[in-house]
Amino acid sequence: MTTRLATIASEAGRRVALVLDDGSALDGPEAARAAGVDPAALSDMVSTIAAWDALGPVLRAAASSPPPGATVAPGTYRLLAPIPRPAKNVFCVGRNYIEHVAEGDRAAGRETETPKYPQFFTKPPTAVIATEDTVPSYAAITRVLDYEVELALVIGRPGSDIPAERAFEHIFGYTVINDISARDLQRRHGQWFKGKGLDRSCPMGPWIIPADEIAAPPDLRISLTVNGELRQDSRTSQLIFDIPTVMATLSQGLTFETGDVIATGTPSGVGYAMTPPRVLGPGDVVEATVEGIGTLVTRIVA
Repeated sequence: MTTRLATIASEAGRRVALVLDDGSALDGPEAARAAGVDPAALSDMVSTIAAWDALGPVLRAAASSPPPGATVAPGTYRLLAPIPRPAKNVFCVGRNYIEHVAEGDRAAGRETETPKYPQFFTKPPTAVIATEDTVPSYAAITRVLDYEVELALVIGRPGSDIPAERAFEHIFGYTVINDISARDLQRRHGQWFKGKGLDRSCPMGPWIIPADEIAAPPDLRISLTVNGELRQDSRTSQLIFDIPTVMATLSQGLTFETGDVIATGTPSGVGYAMTPPRVLGPGDVVEATVEGIGTLVTRIVA
């Protein structure tokens, strides 16, 4: 059984849950109480991750045989972003699939050159939203709203100056991010933050899959559709800078904390690089999928 670790909102409030195969959700605090375990940490995803060595076996056992009164029926809860309000900005890696680098260089009229070092930027906590949430088209400030499906890492064990060979020891799990980007703002301001940091521009979810359920290093299909049309389609094994390199480089002199999120880059197929460009607008439905994790749905509104 896949462990889909989610943050949900229901009549009982916000809490951590496991989404089960039938679409119901195992209420984390209720499952803990039934097992005689303190449920306090299960009100918050970061606390749950920090206590996972103790809580994980309890929740997984309860998911196999849910205690009476510990499930929430489909349609009676809402998925929130797994970490609804990260404590710090979401770390992101730019230009980390060679075909994406090439399409961007073609659109800019440049020769393609493989990056020598990872290129980092961030998205603020105010950008984070959940699956099925809406993103405004921001028509007053951008004409080139775009999408980027990304595999994201969720940090479990804190650390800095992490050696590449120990990178996976610090990863709690994986989720999906859609790096919504205003390309004209991104170019206008030189640095990427303004074009990448708009409110609601970081859909995340639908849940976290713990790392012990995905073979390392991950070789997963990563894809994205707009209104059902396949736009992006690659594999996470095609990263220019693999996960250990990203972790080791970014953590030099910088401390990762439990619950930090790192988006690892997007493959080719982005809208602005098409001929002619095909950017997002009101009514578009974007589905970002990573094999073995799930599908993150984003709706663009006026």
